[in-house]
Amino acid sequence: MQGVPAYSTAERKREGRGRGVCKVSTQHSTAFGKVFPKSSTSSGPRMLVKEYRICMPLTVDEYRIGQLYMISKHSHEQSSDGEGVEVIINEPYEDPAHGKGQYTEKRVYLNSKLPTWVRGFVPKIFYITEKAWNYYPYTITEYTCSFLPKFQIRIETKFENNNGCNAQVFGEKPTPEDDVCFIDIAADDLPEGYYKKSEDLRTFHSEKTGRGPLLEDWRKTSKPIMCSYKLVAAKFEVYGFQSRVESFVHKNIKDVLLAGHRQAVAWMDEWYGMSLEDVRKFEKKLQEETNSKVNSQKTESKSENHLNIAGGKHSINRSTSWNNGSEAQSYTSTNGSAELKPRPRLPSAPE
Repeated sequence: MQGVPAYSTAERKREGRGRGVCKVSTQHSTAFGKVFPKSSTSSGPRMLVKEYRICMPLTVDEYRIGQLYMISKHSHEQSSDGEGVEVIINEPYEDPAHGKGQYTEKRVYLNSKLPTWVRGFVPKIFYITEKAWNYYPYTITEYTCSFLPKFQIRIETKFENNNGCNAQVFGEKPTPEDDVCFIDIAADDLPEGYYKKSEDLRTFHSEKTGRGPLLEDWRKTSKPIMCSYKLVAAKFEVYGFQSRVESFVHKNIKDVLLAGHRQAVAWMDEWYGMSLEDVRKFEKKLQEETNSKVNSQKTESKSENHLNIAGGKHSINRSTSWNNGSEAQSYTSTNGSAELKPRPRLPSAPE
């Protein structure tokens, strides 16, 4: 397995700034060559690049437990009627460069959550494959979809005990201010339907730790304080859909990060004091229940529309199949299922 490729801060460009404003730019770059191989054109792939920083009133050691608890409970809550998160693999994993960790592979079924312009050409049983290598406090997460082979997202995460002030977390050169999006778990607006009064951190108070509520300027005054730094690189190379998909991906990544980190803090009294062994038992129990919820509503149509993922032993190099084919793609829809077909490319068509 190769190490994680170096990211140049000069390649992380976006427009806009300020709390809750996280615009991004799509551009051509060669700095991500190991992640996004160059296509046959000189312009290279078109991609979305963003760095997120999410602070929490926790220590990095505490969040190791809180993260596992939050992911398990959040997945369980969001799964029902054949949709949600199905855990395929969850096992220890060791890497020569990063040491011991945990490898997970999941299928995220989300057909009903897709915008209407996407539902028309995806199968009824549609999922995204998530592969994650957790070498806490460093993780790598990749999202792919075999139905959309030119769609990939890679997230590199580092956790540090500070308030998001480390501009060099992903490289020696300071990250330009306009390349960074701070997500405020107390003040930023949640998507419609996500808000729960019990998870409002402006009124939250932990009985076990005495922390909270998170008031104005809490990132400057809270002790302890930690930051989740996330570098997101996304690519979608289906001609005619780039802008829509990139905007959809960016908005949903921000929404998921806001909701998840917010819940990790709001549920603090549920997981605080757990050992790693305790939270792994909790994780296993909810994993079984969640898989049962997701699988309970699946029908025989799954066998017709099943999206096969590559088998074999997991590794970052093998799984990171950043497709750089030269043919553009088009979709045809028949009886609710979709088929990916090559179509002739015009001389001026972008890769």
